[in-house]
Amino acid sequence: MEEKKEETPEEDEEGVPVSSRFLMLLFFGFALVIVGVIVVIVAAVISGGSGSFGGVIFIGPFPIVFGAGPDGVWLVTTAIVIAVLSIVVFLIMRRRSLSV
Repeated sequence: MEEKKEETPEEDEEGVPVSSRFLMLLFFGFALVIVGVIVVIVAAVISGGSGSFGGVIFIGPFPIVFGAGPDGVWLVTTAIVIAVLSIVVFLIMRRRSLSV
């Protein structure tokens, strides 16, 4: 009788193996986005509907930063800092993965 061999993610030819760290970071990112949206909605309701917003959209390696409202300048500045930190972390992680 032939024994069934269990396939591990590394042996699966149909998909790409995904590390558990990557999945954890992905789920953490989604959770942060959801918490952020909830905080913005609560703040808008408490302040009577007026507020500021800002954000970053990455298209490839190029960040697009936007913001509006009374505190828009601070939000844009924060978004730029987060964009720069994201690029630096990406480059560090890429360098580590190339050296392994």
